[in-house]
Amino acid sequence: MNYFPWLTIIVVFPIFAGSLIFFLPHRGNKVIRWYTLCICILELLLITYAFGYFFQLDDPLIQLTEDYKWIDFFNFSWRLGIDGISIGPILLTGFITTLATLAARPVTRECRLFHFLMLAMYSGQIGPFSSQDLLLFFIMWELELIPVYLLLSMWGGKKRLYSATKFILYTAGSSAFLLMGILGVCLYGSNEPTLNFETSANQSYPVALEMLFYIGFFIAFAVKLPIIPLHTWLPDTHGEAHYSTCMLLAGILLKMGAYGLVRFNMELLPHAHSIFSPWLIIVGTIQIIYAALTSPGQRNLKKRIAYSSVSHMGFIIIGLSSISDAGLNGAILQIISHGFIGAALFFLAGTSYDRIRLVYLDEMGGMAITIPKIFTTFSILSMASLALPGMSGFIAEFIVFLGILTSQKFLLMTKIFITFVMAIGIILTPIYSLSMLRQMFYGYRLFNAPNSYFVDSGPRELFVSICILLPIIAIGIYPDFVFSLSVDKVEALLSNYFYP
Repeated sequence: MNYFPWLTIIVVFPIFAGSLIFFLPHRGNKVIRWYTLCICILELLLITYAFGYFFQLDDPLIQLTEDYKWIDFFNFSWRLGIDGISIGPILLTGFITTLATLAARPVTRECRLFHFLMLAMYSGQIGPFSSQDLLLFFIMWELELIPVYLLLSMWGGKKRLYSATKFILYTAGSSAFLLMGILGVCLYGSNEPTLNFETSANQSYPVALEMLFYIGFFIAFAVKLPIIPLHTWLPDTHGEAHYSTCMLLAGILLKMGAYGLVRFNMELLPHAHSIFSPWLIIVGTIQIIYAALTSPGQRNLKKRIAYSSVSHMGFIIIGLSSISDAGLNGAILQIISHGFIGAALFFLAGTSYDRIRLVYLDEMGGMAITIPKIFTTFSILSMASLALPGMSGFIAEFIVFLGILTSQKFLLMTKIFITFVMAIGIILTPIYSLSMLRQMFYGYRLFNAPNSYFVDSGPRELFVSICILLPIIAIGIYPDFVFSLSVDKVEALLSNYFYP
């Protein structure tokens, strides 16, 4: 038991500090921006310090645990803890939120509320990754819905109300399945109802009941990840949201769905996962191909990037379904890798929009001449998205391939067929990535237009781009940095549950 409540402070600090924004003196938006940025940096330093000094990499058990009684009536506790699977997403959340806050400087309307919502999302996104109580996980899962809805409906594009409503209907609707699954697991306790995650993980269920729970959890996480056909809210949401909100959505929100699949569907319900994994492999391969084929048909720049995200999420599904060390480690690496790449692409799409005020690719062209710095960073990050060797995307997808080929669950011909279909998806990725670059930056359309002088990337925007690019290259060159966090926990999870 950890004596100092590090995780409680890490979870509560952003939303508590954010609520103080409304008491700051009315001296323009500058004070609010700096205050929010300082809170984000302080939180990131706190996370880094706590994990760096108190987290043991070679221990697969839950660490930094905290357990406080909350509501005695039905045994509900404030129970927090982290392990090798949750530490990466929490660090990613801190990093991306800090940069998204820095990216949000152009926002001037209702500045106090905007920055409060950003900090509320910060707490709402760290919460699920560190919850060890089933009901607490659900409360934290729901906490970030309202900030996203308000950020979308108040600072979005022309169709913002439509996309905000669609987002809340999909995500809140899917949460009903999550709640029903949690209540089912809780009530099927040994002697008395239990909300403790560890107790539930050691519980065995009848196969039919386990499959029923699995489907409930899967629907909830499939919407958030998203998995086709439950993905249609994502392109609409990304198409209308402000780019700082898009950074949080692509960088962190989608990863909560992937984390839920690992934590609940794999760890809590291993037998059902083993039964469903062949079907999930099929869904994952269809998703990679479908999204890669749909992406080139999108006129809206942000929708095209959104479909590329849907395609990349297919690799996570396949990695989880391979039930192998390499596959699960590859899926966790893909969660981290895509968090950086997705956030970076939406940031650059937003900075481009700030200059040319165009969202449709067929209206763009010739931007490389007028904004060369944005062109360079956009090109490098598009290469990262299409899994160029030396970048994090390549190593993540390669290890997922390895996971499928080394899986003990599937026959050789099945593995070869799945690998072949995934390879087609990888071939399709450069088509939509490179055509997006060609439509935006090459040709002469904007260059020949009147008033064609645009301000190139400023120091703030260059700083954000480089800060995201550095870890993408660092992970691509030295992926052990991420594997060292998760490898022991993955081994324990698979040896305990899948290979008796």
